[in-house]
Amino acid sequence: MAKVAFLGLGVMGYPMAGHLAKAGHVVTVYNRTFAKAEKWAAEHGGVAARTPREAAQDADFVMACVGNDDDLASVCRGEDGAFAGMTKGAVFVDHTTVSAAITRALAAEGQALGLGFVDAPVSGGQAGAENGVLSVMCGGDAGDYGRAEPVIAAYARICKRLGAVGSGQIAKMMNQICIAGLVQGLAEALRFGEKAGMDGKAVVDVIQGGAAGSWQMVNRHATMLDGKFDYGFAVDWMRKDLGICLQTAEEIGAPLPVTALIDQFYKDVQNMGGGRWDTSSLLARLDK
Repeated sequence: MAKVAFLGLGVMGYPMAGHLAKAGHVVTVYNRTFAKAEKWAAEHGGVAARTPREAAQDADFVMACVGNDDDLASVCRGEDGAFAGMTKGAVFVDHTTVSAAITRALAAEGQALGLGFVDAPVSGGQAGAENGVLSVMCGGDAGDYGRAEPVIAAYARICKRLGAVGSGQIAKMMNQICIAGLVQGLAEALRFGEKAGMDGKAVVDVIQGGAAGSWQMVNRHATMLDGKFDYGFAVDWMRKDLGICLQTAEEIGAPLPVTALIDQFYKDVQNMGGGRWDTSSLLARLDK
């Protein structure tokens, strides 16, 4: 078993760190709100640290799941950052969805210190984290990934290296681009059917096993039709992710016309007060 630090105990990180402890790893946690780290430690038998540096000391692996580029940089860099506490040869594994640019910059800084770095954003939402069945998209040196993969397996349904550092973040962007289009299509179909006098749930029972089927259709159609939008990934987070996608698309010259449009639809949902609703709330926008 490994000595692991976990930085960030949000709706994803809290259960992910828990799975590491259940798997037998020795886990030290850090969270900006120290009381939350203490709560986790009391529940799981781990240790709560007051700084990322303290958490990372002597760890074989340092996992992070924070908010955005700035949050990630803050837990890595500086006198109290994780890099300052990590031992040469240790591997930093980043589960945050961030830009490939900050990923590559931090990986280079880590490499200069003799550290490994694996970008490993996840998909599966809060339920996937709680149930330990996340999909993990990784980029990094093959050796670093090979060492980290058995640890990541504590909360992963599938984990795969897709190339050099930054590849995991690009794969996560592709994931979010796909989801945005699927949710909008599902929302339109459900509202169209309702206006036409159809029983949407009955129709989905028929079509979900065919070419139109998707995870979104199977898992979200019923709650969408019931007007319940407190399941899963928040609109605020999706807009953050789509912003990364659109910025990267501009940099590499890749057109994302549908993604750009749906990003604005999510902005409409935010303006409706739905920033904390889950992404299936695109249906509510059609009622405006």
